[in-house]
Amino acid sequence: MPEIAIMVEGQQGLTWDRWQRIGHTVEELGFSGLFRSDHFTDADGTTDDALDLWPSLTWLADNTDDIDFGPLVTPVSFRHPVFTARMGKDVDNLADGRLVLGVGAGWQEFEHETFGFDLLDVPERFDRFEEGVEVIASLLGEEDPVSFDGEYFQLDDAQLLPRPERPGGTHLLVGGNGPNRTLPLVAR
Repeated sequence: MPEIAIMVEGQQGLTWDRWQRIGHTVEELGFSGLFRSDHFTDADGTTDDALDLWPSLTWLADNTDDIDFGPLVTPVSFRHPVFTARMGKDVDNLADGRLVLGVGAGWQEFEHETFGFDLLDVPERFDRFEEGVEVIASLLGEEDPVSFDGEYFQLDDAQLLPRPERPGGTHLLVGGNGPNRTLPLVAR
């Protein structure tokens, strides 16, 4: 039997009442998961109600029992990888290992310009993304403190405690559509 999950665009009218109904309904109907985007607006500049990603995922962790969930995807262009790793492992621990931590480079120009985030040109954006994935994976997967000296991110004997409870750490999903940089990053 194939597993089917639901994905919601969180910037398209998502309120607490709506999110709670969606979360309960997805679980009650037997879907395997509920995932959502991490955007402030639509790419065309349309703005509507939009819950922040991490509080909405924390609610799922505490108010559902069986479904997997997570971001598809949270961008390192406006979510620092240290905070993403920290929130990810804490929400995953609260959910008994049901979070799938989807991360991406960021792409939507309108929201970056509107809210003052530097999207960067594509080569630099993916350089930053690769560093961000390495920082997140190291913080979640390494038992010992992590040091990292990149162009965009630096760590000096950093460690997140408590550690992820799931064996092997919180699961990462790398979002992207390029065969030249995304697939090799996933393979690493």
